[in-house]
Amino acid sequence: MITINNLQKNFGEKKAVDIENYTINQGDMIGLVGNNGAGKTTLFRLILDLLKADNGSVTINNIEVSKSEEWKIFTGAFIDDGFLIDYLTPEEYFYFIGKMYGLKKEEVDERLVPFERFMNEEVIGQKKFIRNFSAGNKQKIGILSAMLHKPQLLILDEPFNFLDPSSQSIIKHMLKKYNEETNATILISSHNLNHTVDVCPRIALLEHGIIIRDIINENSSAEKELEEYFNVE
Repeated sequence: MITINNLQKNFGEKKAVDIENYTINQGDMIGLVGNNGAGKTTLFRLILDLLKADNGSVTINNIEVSKSEEWKIFTGAFIDDGFLIDYLTPEEYFYFIGKMYGLKKEEVDERLVPFERFMNEEVIGQKKFIRNFSAGNKQKIGILSAMLHKPQLLILDEPFNFLDPSSQSIIKHMLKKYNEETNATILISSHNLNHTVDVCPRIALLEHGIIIRDIINENSSAEKELEEYFNVE
């Protein structure tokens, strides 16, 4: 699904990402963890061709992301609220995203139905622009827009941020179910180890832009190893 080769990105003297080789298989659900500044968001931006690498390449299904846009058809992502068009209502935004992927309004409405509990009657029908929503509801709008076209690759940066505990629980269940039902590849980053361990069977630990550990997480087996690492730090 994703192959990373000799990928490097520097900001001045700071090495943000330096990954020699890393492979993510179709159907993998990977949690990216690391301290602030470890390079998690930068790596996601490189995968999504939102940043130009200084060296190396990222390929998705054998498509080099910097040389073609074909991978975008089956990819969904939400990094931050800069992805949103904040002068639209959520409905207008969802229809806009749907139109990009050839979905009619009726199809968009239909696809939003399974997310009703997650939206908690706070997103649809509010008659206000996205910019006037709380950070938590903007987060929900972004996650939903990324999942709307049922992507085979889903990338979410800190998806649990700003969400109340109930919504965090629902999104964890939603992501697991989506992965099981569609065999989609899902990459998430999170500062919260508990959430990551709960959801992801594979965990990549980043330090100074380098993946220093690739951990198989069976029945939350990675929790102890991660806690020891972060407590030492």
